[in-house]
This record gives sequence, C-alpha cells and structure tokens, in this order.
Amino acid sequence: MPWLELLNWWFGEGATVSEISEQKNGLWFGYKPEQDAEARARFGELVDRALAGELTDWAESPHGWLALVLLLDQLPRMIYRGTPQAFAGDERALQLVRDGMAHGGDVLLAPIQRVFIYLVLEHAEDLRVQDQAVAQFQMLHGLVGTEDQALFADFLDYAVRHRDVISRFGRFPHRNEVLGRETTEAEQVFLTKPGSRF
Repeated sequence: MPWLELLNWWFGEGATVSEISEQKNGLWFGYKPEQDAEARARFGELVDRALAGELTDWAESPHGWLALVLLLDQLPRMIYRGTPQAFAGDERALQLVRDGMAHGGDVLLAPIQRVFIYLVLEHAEDLRVQDQAVAQFQMLHGLVGTEDQALFADFLDYAVRHRDVISRFGRFPHRNEVLGRETTEAEQVFLTKPGSRF
C-alpha cells in the first residue's frame, strides 16, 4: 500500500492511544524545523501530487483516504509553513472528508485516526462546518474508553475554541498575515492574547 509509510510515520507504533499520542503529539501539534524538513524530504512529492489533484484512487480505501487527507491538510502546513501554500489543500481536503463521511468512511477508522479527519472540519473558515467539527469531537469523546477521555476532551476543547473564533470573526485572524489579508483592530487585539494562534 503506497500510503503505509506515511501512516506509520504519522501514527507511530504505539499499542494504545495514549502511547501513540505521547510519541506523536510533538509531530502533530508542535513546531520543529527538523520535522518540517523530514516531512518535505519524505513526503513532499506526494503532497505536491495530491495538491495537483492526483492520487484520487487512494480515497477508495479508508486508510488511503486518511492518508490523502493528511497529504492535503496536515502536511502542507508543515512543508509550506508560513506561506499561502500551507492552506492550498484545504478546500479539496474538506470535500474529500465530506464525501468520505457521507459513505461512512470515518467510522471504519480508529478514533485517534478519526481526529485527523475531523480536524479538516476544524480548519474551515465556515461556522456551519465548525459546528459539525464540534459535534464530531463530542461524539468521539463519548466513544472512547475512560483511559482516553482526557485526551479526547482536549481535542474537543480545541474544536470549541476554533469554532468560537470563527463565530466571532468569520475567519482565523492568525492566518491574515500569511494570506495577505488586512487585520481589523479587533483581530489585532485578539492576536495579542495567549493561545490566539493555536
């Protein structure tokens, strides 16, 4: 399977959700130049192919679909960090997620894998989509066992915080500079607060 290397890199080899998260949380949500460089070296060609509309056959398998979503949503944010290209795959990723969820593709994945399907919803500058993201993370939180409740409560909290920003501004102010958008005075005040840039 051409997507196995990517999924193994992204999710590691932990036996439990907590082990996977401990191993990979820094990759998922941290910033290290060496991680971005590794992503670029190992998967840059696949990201560019995905952004060009290739690899569509990957979506015929649940795990291939997940990998293609990662190539369009997560990896451009690493490989093209600080440039408009970081968000170039968002629209296509959102359509992929909508199509896959309509066919129940998400329920065929493990809860920790489903996080990265629903994060695509959380990345959208659209309040209706944000509401859907919160609903999906609420569902996931109710689905996992007691030992994973705290981790998935954190995922839900982030979804709520993203939704609240879109509810307030209609967009993510921390993207304005990269995307060449003018920042309003209210957004400027907001951006001085801790956690405003996720």
